[in-house]
Amino acid sequence: MSEQIILRGNESYSELRRLLSAPGAKKLFLVCGGSLKNTPTGRFFSAVEAEDNAAIVRFSGFSPNPDYDEIVSGVRLFRESGCGIICGAGGGSAIDTAKCIKLFADMPDDRDYVLQEAVPNGIPLIAIPTTAGSGSEATHFAVIYYNGKKFSITDNSCLPQTVLLDPENLATLPDKHRRAAMLDALSHAIESMWSVRSTDESRELSRCAIKTVIRAMDGYVSGDNSCAEDMMDAAFTAGRAINITATTAGHAMSYMLTKMYGLPHGHAVSLCLPEVWRFIAENADKCSDSRGCSHLQKILGELPELLGCEDTGSAVAFIKELPEKLGLAAPADIKPGDIDALAASVNPERLRNTPVVPDTEAIREMYLNILGR
Repeated sequence: MSEQIILRGNESYSELRRLLSAPGAKKLFLVCGGSLKNTPTGRFFSAVEAEDNAAIVRFSGFSPNPDYDEIVSGVRLFRESGCGIICGAGGGSAIDTAKCIKLFADMPDDRDYVLQEAVPNGIPLIAIPTTAGSGSEATHFAVIYYNGKKFSITDNSCLPQTVLLDPENLATLPDKHRRAAMLDALSHAIESMWSVRSTDESRELSRCAIKTVIRAMDGYVSGDNSCAEDMMDAAFTAGRAINITATTAGHAMSYMLTKMYGLPHGHAVSLCLPEVWRFIAENADKCSDSRGCSHLQKILGELPELLGCEDTGSAVAFIKELPEKLGLAAPADIKPGDIDALAASVNPERLRNTPVVPDTEAIREMYLNILGR
């Protein structure tokens, strides 16, 4: 994968302005939600349209969990618009939608795009995150829903060539989304540490991200804008780690919690993470990582210190208590049959990166603990 161009802060907008306003520049296809207008990025695009006569086509027809049919509508509009550049500006949903539109743009539409082999293209892709959590701006993955089920898109051409990181975009985030996104970034970094696909590079990225989240957490949650840059960097760094390793059981178990109870993604992952951590620690002797149990034990021994905790028990307790401290409690409206539905929903393929792979009964037990049953 090629190196990304990273633009930071207010001065970086001048680079985008030159790109969009240059003689012969192609129109921009901007994938964004309605709230973008309240951010520095949104105001920048409005100014470019008004002052530079740059043509921008907006697409906002996607949901927080983008559906395949919404992506198809975006591809159709992109083709009709004559645009030549795609930008995803917003949270993970906007950026993932932009990635898929770029990936599918030159593919034939005689059958579903997700059933075809990807066809790389040279359409420039820009990502501008307005949350600090998903890390989508740093990965070659995208998550959409196809036939009602979560579907992962993985292709090197999904990695944005250019990323603009402006912490001022975080200023208007609602508290709930600010906190949930932060938990997503922390979960990415922790899961990447123990992933069977971890490397020296990914673990160093994870360490950096965990330390930064912990250092900036209190100030960021309280609205201290000086901590926003640190949190945005932490989310991007954790995304880079996940781009190498992919996620593990914590994420695999989170998706149905979001679907059934409407929890923000980062909130759902943070509820699963401590139970997965406890399961891995208690069953480390069953490690499936080719590097062996000693490697896993070393990682498990390192994680508490990164979080500022004394041992695994206190680290797991810290992670378990964190969502509620942030005002993100576990759902209470549990219905008969929910636990079984949750356990049955976990895709075994998405557990393969976990160093100790839980079976269905173990997953069921973890959900019971997550939901306090």
